[in-house]
Amino acid sequence: MDDELWARIEPLLPAWPERSSGPRPMDDRRCFQGILFVLYTGITWQQLPLELGFGSGQTGWRRLGRWQEAGVFEALHRILLAELNAAGLIDWTRACVDASHVRAKKG
Repeated sequence: MDDELWARIEPLLPAWPERSSGPRPMDDRRCFQGILFVLYTGITWQQLPLELGFGSGQTGWRRLGRWQEAGVFEALHRILLAELNAAGLIDWTRACVDASHVRAKKG
């Protein structure tokens, strides 16, 4: 992941508590890269190789859940969409809306 993309992502991540029990947490950037690796390759979390330096699959899975709960990915999606739209790089005639992105009321 290049520095430009990380500069967009890092401010969206929730801060770690000052005092937390257990070992020091895995670096956020490396952990994010591990999550992207799992998503890109389609491997299971348990198959994430430790030698890549992304932390364990369980660490990545937990961090993904924590960030999802904090709204990190929704915020990143909105930021990137706004930037692409401002640059005129989105063809809205080819857009698709479904219930996973827009609330669909019953009835």
